[in-house]
Amino acid sequence: SCVVICCVVSSCVVSSCVVSSCVCSSCVVSSCVVSSWLFFGPYSMDVVTSTAFSVDIDSLNNPSDPFVSNVKKMLKFDLFNPLLLLILLFPYGGPILEKMKISFFPKAVTDFFYASLAKIKSGRDTGNTTNRVDFLQLMIDSQKGNTTTGEEETKGLTDHEIFSQAMIFIFAGYETSSSTMSFLAYNLATNPHVMTKLQEEIDTVFPNKAPIQYEALMQMDYLDCVLNESLRLYPIMLRLERVAKKTVEINGIVIPKDCVVLVPTWALHRDPEIWSDPEEFKPERFSKENKESIDPYTYMPFGAGPRNCIGMRFALIMIKLAMVEILQSLTFSVCDETEVRRSPEQTLVSFRVG
Repeated sequence: SCVVICCVVSSCVVSSCVVSSCVCSSCVVSSCVVSSWLFFGPYSMDVVTSTAFSVDIDSLNNPSDPFVSNVKKMLKFDLFNPLLLLILLFPYGGPILEKMKISFFPKAVTDFFYASLAKIKSGRDTGNTTNRVDFLQLMIDSQKGNTTTGEEETKGLTDHEIFSQAMIFIFAGYETSSSTMSFLAYNLATNPHVMTKLQEEIDTVFPNKAPIQYEALMQMDYLDCVLNESLRLYPIMLRLERVAKKTVEINGIVIPKDCVVLVPTWALHRDPEIWSDPEEFKPERFSKENKESIDPYTYMPFGAGPRNCIGMRFALIMIKLAMVEILQSLTFSVCDETEVRRSPEQTLVSFRVG
């Protein structure tokens, strides 16, 4: 709804202003090399917790906050973890592990979040809360919608379903968004002519560092091109998985019911038969003139079809806001330490910009 979008945008603007001012302070006062990850990570954390639960933690200045430390524990994967290896090598075994009640996340972490969310929900149920709209409140409101119409019964979410969805929101929204912003900053730093053109668009749409407005932000064509091209080169999900609901035949290939189909996003996005100069950063690929010629199933940073990423629009707003806010005052540049390296601790996001 419009109310939710306004809430999300408002929270993002406040958090992005904090990020921008902190980056400025670090660059100007200390004159040292600044790692983008150290700022985009807290920004993503603050936006996710604020819009999901109305919890303002200021993770940049409070890195020891329990929310921050537990999210980091949740996202710290050991590549040689037997459970992780089992899921990566045999993805169809996921349902079996679920029936065995084997959790992918540390029990202490899930217990912390379930207890925290239960406390927040309890406070709202007793009226000890503000009228601020967030995703948790929308799910709580669904519990009041249990209705029976004729033979059909509509049920709201259970507490367990609400807490589980909230956990997924944290897991899916934090690391993915911060990594995307880090890669975007890297691409701009290594392609200064693109950054200059983007800043010219920003200055045209928001002259004299004018406050960012949602409608104008969504009409920024070149910003959209730059972000799309960055997501093509560095998709956060290196592969997508889908399970066949029934046996089908596509182009002579039979896919049995319950078969797991893996889509190699990274390979598709860099296939020279699909993209000219696939290793080059060229935002013009996604201009209005060229965009319609792109097969939608060769570019899937958020998946495709009815099962694409449900948080896509939220993530795009969040990323665009931060980038516009920062580029109104700053430019990105490379340093001697700049590199893109593989990080064995990461699985969903297997690269880290330094």
